[in-house]
Amino acid sequence: MASKAIIAAKEALVDEVAEKIKKAKSIVLVNHCGLTVEQDTALRVDMRKANVEYKVIKNSILLRAFEKCGLTGYEKVFEGPTAAAFSYEDTVAGAKIAVENGDKTKKLELKGGVIEGKAATIEEVKVLASIPPKPVLLSQLLGLLTAPMRNLAVVLSEIAKKSA
Repeated sequence: MASKAIIAAKEALVDEVAEKIKKAKSIVLVNHCGLTVEQDTALRVDMRKANVEYKVIKNSILLRAFEKCGLTGYEKVFEGPTAAAFSYEDTVAGAKIAVENGDKTKKLELKGGVIEGKAATIEEVKVLASIPPKPVLLSQLLGLLTAPMRNLAVVLSEIAKKSA
C-alpha cells in the first residue's frame, strides 16, 4: 500500500512539473554541482528577482514530465545533477542569469533547455542569453520609431532658422 502512495505522489509531482513546462516561455537546464552555498544562494536570489523559478528536480521526474509534454531526446541531458530554471514572463531572463553565473563562477554548466516549447541546445540557450532584456529592446524599438520624426523636426527647424 505504501508503494501505491509513493507512486501516486510521484505521478502528482510529474504532473506538477509538466504544468510548469507548459506554462514556461523558456526552461534552462543546468548542472549546479560545485557551487558553494554562497554562489547557489546568489544564483537563487538573482533568479527570484527576475521572476524565474529555479528548482533542483530529480532527473527521473524531469524526464517523465518532459516526455508527458511531448519533449523527447533528453535522456543524455538528465544525467548527473540537474536544476531547472522556469521563465514564465521573460523568455531571456533564466538563460541570461544562468550564462552570466556560469561565466562568473566557472562551476555552473549549461545542459540545454526549452525555448517557446521547442528543444534547445546549449548553443541556442547561449544565443538566447545574449539577447538584451525586454525593456532594453522596447526602448531600442521606440528609438527606431521616433528617429524619423526627430530627424524631420531637426530639418524643419534648420529650414525655419535659415529663412528667418
